[in-house]
Amino acid sequence: MQHGPAVRRRKLGAELRALRTSAGLTSGEAARLAGWHQSKVSRIETGTSGVKPADVRLLLDVYGVADPQLRELLLVLSGTGDDGGRHHWWHAYRGVLPPTYRDFISLESQASAMRTLETTVIPGLLQTQEYARAVTAAATEGASEERLDTLVEVRLARQDVLRTEPPLELSAVLDEAVLRREVGGPGVMARQLNRLVEAARLPQVRLQVLPFSAGAHIGVTGPFVIFSFSRTSDLDVVVLDHLTSSLYLEGKEDLRAYLEAFNALSLHALSPEDSLDFIAGAAAGA
Repeated sequence: MQHGPAVRRRKLGAELRALRTSAGLTSGEAARLAGWHQSKVSRIETGTSGVKPADVRLLLDVYGVADPQLRELLLVLSGTGDDGGRHHWWHAYRGVLPPTYRDFISLESQASAMRTLETTVIPGLLQTQEYARAVTAAATEGASEERLDTLVEVRLARQDVLRTEPPLELSAVLDEAVLRREVGGPGVMARQLNRLVEAARLPQVRLQVLPFSAGAHIGVTGPFVIFSFSRTSDLDVVVLDHLTSSLYLEGKEDLRAYLEAFNALSLHALSPEDSLDFIAGAAAGA
């Protein structure tokens, strides 16, 4: 278990090492072409030190990496908010969002697919403004109206990943408690459930409900998110949210365990078609 920045440094270093090897260069040759000492390349590849976006760009040039999407992803892993002058929107909220939340958003913005188990609330990418505000107010008790407005604004801005081209592919297993927990009052909840019905019909969204009748299941230990990246599976990561921080699991055994858990939950959950009917029924009764 590691915090986001440490995981990102290691994953970035591993990917840069693989790209160097593919380019047929030793670390000494790469350092010479970049005008550095060999130890700098070694520190970057082992993730023992941070790396500036300009250094990542230079190495990618040295290795002949022209793929714009791969370059973008690796620059995100370096923690930059400026890839060749393109500002990442979440950096405008540095004074409001904790670093762990910004890390999460940066990974979400570059992931090709996201699998999530939700046991308490509607996934953030599918929340209405009203529901998002009610959830945020409960999670940040005592926050000013201005801060609430900003946090809700961020939550809604994140949803653009479902509308980009290509869109993020979202697969979510929702415990029935998510649908039954009344957040914001009956009206807010009814509109939120109707939004879920609309989302379930999108080709990039797959929703499944895990009904109470399924009994105890592997997901009772808590919610989790698995990010996958189309350019390289070595960057896939599991994110576990806690009250004050997020923890990242990057080991292959951890990834395998959570993927197997998600697949098992999918098998025990209602089919997407039956889940759609279930959500529609819950909306009608809200």
